[in-house]
Amino acid sequence: MIKVVGIGLNGRESLIANVQEIVDNANLLMGSDRHLSYFPNHPGDKVIISSFYEDIKTLKQIKNYHQSIVILVSGDPLFFGLGRLLLEQFEVEELEFYPNVSSIQLAFSQIKIPWHDAKIISGHGRHLDELITSLQQGVEKIAILTDSKNNPQAIAHLFLSLNIPINYSIWICENLGNADEKVKSYTPQILANISYQFAVLNVVILVRKNHINLTKKELDNLPLLGIEDHYFLSFKDRPGLMTKQEIRTIILGELELKSQEIIWDIGAGTGAVSVEIARLCPKSQVFAIEKTAMGINLINKNCQRFDVNNITSIQTKAPDKLSKLPNPNRIFIGGSGGNLIDILDVCQEKLVKNGIILIALATLENLVISLDWINRNNWHYQLLNINISRSLSIANLTRLSPLNPVFLVKTFRKKQ
Repeated sequence: MIKVVGIGLNGRESLIANVQEIVDNANLLMGSDRHLSYFPNHPGDKVIISSFYEDIKTLKQIKNYHQSIVILVSGDPLFFGLGRLLLEQFEVEELEFYPNVSSIQLAFSQIKIPWHDAKIISGHGRHLDELITSLQQGVEKIAILTDSKNNPQAIAHLFLSLNIPINYSIWICENLGNADEKVKSYTPQILANISYQFAVLNVVILVRKNHINLTKKELDNLPLLGIEDHYFLSFKDRPGLMTKQEIRTIILGELELKSQEIIWDIGAGTGAVSVEIARLCPKSQVFAIEKTAMGINLINKNCQRFDVNNITSIQTKAPDKLSKLPNPNRIFIGGSGGNLIDILDVCQEKLVKNGIILIALATLENLVISLDWINRNNWHYQLLNINISRSLSIANLTRLSPLNPVFLVKTFRKKQ
């Protein structure tokens, strides 16, 4: 029988009495150099695990010569530990597990936050694609087991390079359970730029923060157009639905905006496009049409957040109520709810002379529907296919991460 014992940073003292006895009675004691150092006077044979698979081969050859074998591991052997690998190499009946408190448990205890709903990710020798997905989804609590490559600073750089409309506090928990334990919270911006070398044994926890209002200084420092995504309030569970910064910038150019116009933003979502238009053209009137109450709430909050007062939000499922709005000079359709043809029919009736309709589409099917309507109604159009990738920091390397492709159809009446 091979007994796998989880141990804490305070060594032997972290084990309950009966597990201490199991370790003391072992004929063969295996573990890392650090783990074995907790038992300097152990009478049995000792084997330092330096190369897991090679050392396990050795164990298979000699295990029948030892009555009691103990393998020391950190925390809980079956929680991102050697337990899983041992189960691949030995029969279940050959193994017994004695878990200790895991580093994740200790970390959440120190920051005093429940962790039953946290996303746990191992960065030990792995790509951080799972972390990228979790951040893009706006997961509320994320715990990361780090290594020398995927260290706290690298995680902060990765978060910042994603440019997502979410704020996180980043907790660094070092040497948990030891006398030199340190637990401290950082903003991603500060953490990414500090040179301090954290302890090798650390856990990183990201906790999503509630949005706060922008200060006057922050507002004054915003660009005229192309506001970074993280400044906008977004859907808590679907932050990726917001029109991305690069796409918004192209949309603003394609609309050919002028002063003192009436602009419709149909399927406005969080209101990001409406806010950009309102800031660029403060004398224009923007109507943000959105079918969901959550969307309307976000639009109103973003208007307040960016201190714009020339946006009127309207909760309705387009094309309902469109015929009652002032005739627009520009129409942006960011979402149609399956009513694209009916919406375009109303837009055709209401659009002023020399007006422009710009349609953002994510699927080929809706592109076909749009072009069919344009051709049937004898309009002109220009088609733009946008494929954009952002640079993404992965440890000390950089890769490109693609945004979802978007079709922009710009359509207008043929001149008589």
